[in-house]
Amino acid sequence: MHGLRAGEWTDDTAMALALADSILSVGWDLDDQARRYVNWFRHGAYSVTGKCFDIGGTTASALRRFETDGDARRSGLSDERAAGNGSIMRLAPVAIAGAHRFPHDIAGLVERCVESSLPTHRAPQATSACAVLGVMLAAMIRGEQRNTVTDPDWSVWDEVRRSVDVHPEIEAIISGSYLRRDPPAIVGSGYVVRSLEAALWAFSRHDDYAGAVLAAVNLGDDADTTGAICGQLAGACFGLETIPPPWLDDLAQRERLLDVARRLCGVAV
Repeated sequence: MHGLRAGEWTDDTAMALALADSILSVGWDLDDQARRYVNWFRHGAYSVTGKCFDIGGTTASALRRFETDGDARRSGLSDERAAGNGSIMRLAPVAIAGAHRFPHDIAGLVERCVESSLPTHRAPQATSACAVLGVMLAAMIRGEQRNTVTDPDWSVWDEVRRSVDVHPEIEAIISGSYLRRDPPAIVGSGYVVRSLEAALWAFSRHDDYAGAVLAAVNLGDDADTTGAICGQLAGACFGLETIPPPWLDDLAQRERLLDVARRLCGVAV
C-alpha cells in the first residue's frame, strides 16, 4: 500500500507522532497540535517517507480551515457525516500522558481525550469514541485488566457519561455490541463507530498482541487504522514485550518511536 516497505507506517502513526511531539514540546495546546498536523500535511513532517500520503478528506478539510481561521477548537467539522476515525487512530499519546488521571480524575481524562479530537473531528461520534477509547487505554496502562474495561457494567462508564454526552452508537459499543457480533457484521471501515467496534472485536477475542492485531487488519477495508486502534488496546493491555521481535526488528525508525513513547511516560497532561 502506497509503495511502503514492511515496517513502514501510514498517517495513523504520523499524526500520533505529531501529537506526541506537541505534548512533549509545549504541554497541552490544541493550536500547537493542529500546527504540527499542518506541517505533516503540507511538508511531510512526521511521515515515514517525508511526504504526506493517505490523508483522509475530513482531516484535510479541517486542516485547511485551521490554516484560514487559526482556531483548532473549531476547525474540525461537527457534522455527523464527518465522523471518521482520524482522531481515535492517533489517541495513544493522550492516554499515555493522561494516564495519571485514572482513576481519580475521569472527568479530566475525558476532557483531554475529547479535546484531542477537535482540531480534525468534532462530530459527536468521534469525540465520544475518543473519550471511551482513551479511558480504556489509560485504565489498562494503570493496571486494569481487559475483562474489566470491556465489561458493560464497569462503574467507570457512569463517570464517563457524566463527563460527556456519549453518542448512542458509542453507547452501544460500551454495552458490548462487539461481543455479540462477528464478520461480516463487524467491518473495519473509516466510520469511527464501526472502526472502534472492529478494533474491540479483535482485541476481545485474542489473548496476545499479534493475534489481536492480525485479526484487526485482516478485516480489510481501512486496515491500517483498524490495526492502529487495536494495536493501542493490545499494547496497553499486553505490553511492549509481547510484540513479536521480528515486527520490532522491521519497524521503520524504531528507536525514534520507542524514544517518544518512553518520554511520554514521563509527562502529565
